[in-house]
Amino acid sequence: MPTAEIITIGTELMLGDILDTNAPYIARKLREAGVDVQRTWSIGDFTDEIANAIREATQRADIILTTGGLGPTVDDPTREAVARAFGVPTEYREELWQQVVDRFVFFDRYPTENNRKQAYVPRGAVAIENPVGTAPAFLMEFGRAEGGKGVVIALPGVPREMEHLLENEVLPDLHHRFALDRVTVVRVLHTAGVGESQIDEKVGDLEAMKNPIVGLAAHAGQVDVRIAATAQSETQARQLIAPVEAEVRERLGNWIYGADHETLEDIALHLLKSKDWHLTAVEGGLEGKLLRRFATQNGVFLSGEVHPSPFTSLETLHQATSFYRQTRQAEVGLGVSLQAGQEKRDIFLVLITPVGEKTLRVPFGGPPQLAARRAVNLGIDLLRKIDR
Repeated sequence: MPTAEIITIGTELMLGDILDTNAPYIARKLREAGVDVQRTWSIGDFTDEIANAIREATQRADIILTTGGLGPTVDDPTREAVARAFGVPTEYREELWQQVVDRFVFFDRYPTENNRKQAYVPRGAVAIENPVGTAPAFLMEFGRAEGGKGVVIALPGVPREMEHLLENEVLPDLHHRFALDRVTVVRVLHTAGVGESQIDEKVGDLEAMKNPIVGLAAHAGQVDVRIAATAQSETQARQLIAPVEAEVRERLGNWIYGADHETLEDIALHLLKSKDWHLTAVEGGLEGKLLRRFATQNGVFLSGEVHPSPFTSLETLHQATSFYRQTRQAEVGLGVSLQAGQEKRDIFLVLITPVGEKTLRVPFGGPPQLAARRAVNLGIDLLRKIDR
């Protein structure tokens, strides 16, 4: 399986002005094609640093993909950086300039003289026409120490341009160049109401497997178990995943609420719908975060009430939840409030149903910015376990 590294370029990434969405997108597409992505980098608009990173990456990876730095301005250094990495000059190509001009005309605009910079590529590069933007891409081959050829591919940083070129030009080339005949399939199991360390204790031995690979990803109030398998076909990969998934489900039991694109609220409200029950919700100190999770569930969720301030006790939250449930004539009332403090935060939970009531006080000592999400997830998970 060929290996890859992704380098996203732009000082705006270093300053936190924009979020890097290119690297995750490329990584997913390469993964699906059977390429092993081993590292991602983000580097500012500094020619020497980019050149050094590319030289270093060629010692490890078969494929190096860069995004960004192909514009016409002074702080677009990727062409020069790639050329410097390989010890060659950049060269002007008239056909690339004509492509740039044609694209500007298509957009009913005219290029300025600095756009001519986009017609330069490193000597020996293979140009890749960009039919959806003004910046041509290019690739450079390099020799591998163990034999064979690797490739550096420079793509635009504009997401729609990068995505188009990756899917229509780059991936077909990589399939041919590296005879890609394997695919990677990922299955994600979602858990709620349990910590990462508890899950690791149950499935830690599975995390040592090589294919499939099992890994954990922790979120506020939720931990995901990722199972990734590589095989010659999607069917074969899923066959590798199936027994491992069954084992994980056996070990984790009701901690697992769903898989892949299923959400906690989908599962909880589907249960209420099966009972022909309707839901109202009251929240305090959560700025509408709980109600927004139910916003598209009009068939089950009747309405909710937002209190800007936290409820001062479980008793007052229970009173408000009960009153609102009775007012709206709903079968189920859910109350969630985040009681914020300087060092720790208490989460109040109330669930009232035709078959009983539950009230819980859960301390939260994690990062303050995650407290609201943790509270919301705990409340919805309480709904999911309504029969338990």
